[in-house]
Amino acid sequence: MHKLVVLYPKPADPDHFRDYYVNNHLPLVMNWPGLLAWRYSFDVAASNGESPYFAVFEADFADAAALAASRASQYGQRAAADVVNYATGGAVVIDYPVQDGTD
Repeated sequence: MHKLVVLYPKPADPDHFRDYYVNNHLPLVMNWPGLLAWRYSFDVAASNGESPYFAVFEADFADAAALAASRASQYGQRAAADVVNYATGGAVVIDYPVQDGTD
């Protein structure tokens, strides 16, 4: 499996972020080809002090090629272009292969 993670620093208008993200951005994400599962949270906590992130998004793909194809698709490109409409604090996007820790 391959995971995409997006970390969002605190936006200028948290209420706008939440509303736009749920009602406009996530519907774009749901159309990504090859998407196996996705999840998000606005309740990001840190073990020490205040979290540097306001929200987090995770998506699962079969492998890196499936993620790349999804991001290159019209749906992936639309979602990427949409980030400026709600994430005034920017976004940190990372991806990695997941290693299974069970036998």
